[in-house]
Amino acid sequence: MARLTRLPVDDPGLRDRHILALPPDVEADEVEVLAISRFSSARWEERPQDSLQPRGIIGPMTAALGIRAVGSATIPTRTLRLARLSTLNGPYRMETEDAVSLGLPATATLAYVLVCPRERGEKPYPGGDRDGLKRAFPDGMPIREEERVLQWLVAAARRLGGSVRTGENGVVLTPDVDSAIDLTVLSDSWLEPAEALAAVQSVQPRARLSEPTSTWTGPAPGVGRDAGGRPGWVVEAGGRGLSAALERYGVDDEAERQRLMDEASAYDELMLAVPPLPEAYGVLVDLGHDGMLSVEAGVETSLPPLMRDLPWTRDGVVAYRVHWEPPFIEELESERPSFEHRVARSRAAPLVQAVARVVHAAIGGEIADEADFLVDPEDI
Repeated sequence: MARLTRLPVDDPGLRDRHILALPPDVEADEVEVLAISRFSSARWEERPQDSLQPRGIIGPMTAALGIRAVGSATIPTRTLRLARLSTLNGPYRMETEDAVSLGLPATATLAYVLVCPRERGEKPYPGGDRDGLKRAFPDGMPIREEERVLQWLVAAARRLGGSVRTGENGVVLTPDVDSAIDLTVLSDSWLEPAEALAAVQSVQPRARLSEPTSTWTGPAPGVGRDAGGRPGWVVEAGGRGLSAALERYGVDDEAERQRLMDEASAYDELMLAVPPLPEAYGVLVDLGHDGMLSVEAGVETSLPPLMRDLPWTRDGVVAYRVHWEPPFIEELESERPSFEHRVARSRAAPLVQAVARVVHAAIGGEIADEADFLVDPEDI
């Protein structure tokens, strides 16, 4: 029976590469879909038809390894192009001793090796580090292409329940699959605020529209007039403001002041009588000790590559972001949040999913997670 090529842990170049380690049930097609979701040019690269030698990590494998792979009927690795200078090679088979020697979880049996340029910038700034990248690169953070592909690698590990071994420092990152619970419904349909509120209230009766606590009734009496009740203007220190400009062009100062004030008053009256239709709104749910849940609706201008060329997205897309804000917001970016945060998150996650489901049921479209990876509505 054909088997995957074993990860060459003795290859000296392997230790300097970033490695994506995954559970045995993850198919190569799942990795490909996540790559296309982030990189518009992602594709499997074809090998020359007359070549039986599988690709290695940095370049072609040695002839001895290639012959052994063919002789033992192993499945050659493939190369997934992510960006201009970056590829993902795999999947490789990892034995338990291979994973342990690299510091990876023993449950990881599949490996993909990232080949990308080494591009480093300044040392990490203080602050949140949910992905652990600041811990992995204390001397200089990845920048440009290395940063983009490495962030994708961590996001893919979180989505697929895997780990990432980072290059020369050998730091292993195992992102918590539950650390990113926000969901976004992307649709070409506009849901009116009242309709969105009704949908959310069907699963969260305490939901309410996010509205200002007071209403504007126009400028206060006397605003814009001087002590004598005539239209007045704020004048910068040492100057005469609008008066000097009007005199320069021979305009009647008092008449022009009155005209501008009348126009401003008429505009205020119109806006109060017929306010413009909202272009964005929010629905809030107070979760008490567990924080706050919100649905933020607005036009979306940046779509995942998978959605950019779909017929229904060409005329514009509305994003309905279902977001959980914990009591202590700084814990959202903590790699190891407190027990209390994790308990609150475990209670909030089903609510986020339920709200995303009802919004999607009302307007259709697609659901994406925090990394812009699409989610099947039946899986939430």
